[in-house]
Amino acid sequence: MNKVPNPIDKHVGARVRMRRMLLGMSQEKLGEALGLTFQQVQKYEKGANRISASRLQQISEALSTPLAYFFKGAPVSGGAAQAGLAEGGADDNYFGDFVMTSEGLSLNRAFARIADPKVRKKIVDLVNVLADGAPDHKAI
Repeated sequence: MNKVPNPIDKHVGARVRMRRMLLGMSQEKLGEALGLTFQQVQKYEKGANRISASRLQQISEALSTPLAYFFKGAPVSGGAAQAGLAEGGADDNYFGDFVMTSEGLSLNRAFARIADPKVRKKIVDLVNVLADGAPDHKAI
């Protein structure tokens, strides 16, 4: 029997992965901090294995982030995202998926290191100008 992961378990696992990657931490290092193998961390991140409350507390401490972070934008029982946290529908999945790629994480890390808000604004303007000439991601 093929067991499908619960959408909330998948969401929490994806948030663990995103936070770990934003910190530049390997699955192996997180596993060491938790007393687990990197394979177990992989299973958590994919939502294949459910994370217990006590283990999520350990992960929260190891990743220096509040517990609420892992549930931000999580689906509720009807399958929709929590009100006010993710209102854009399918596009949110696209952008969330992009942020979790190595390119997305690298771009975010580099952008966050730019201290001058005027420079950041100019970069956003530049990217918007470049994107206006690029094909829409939905057409690809």
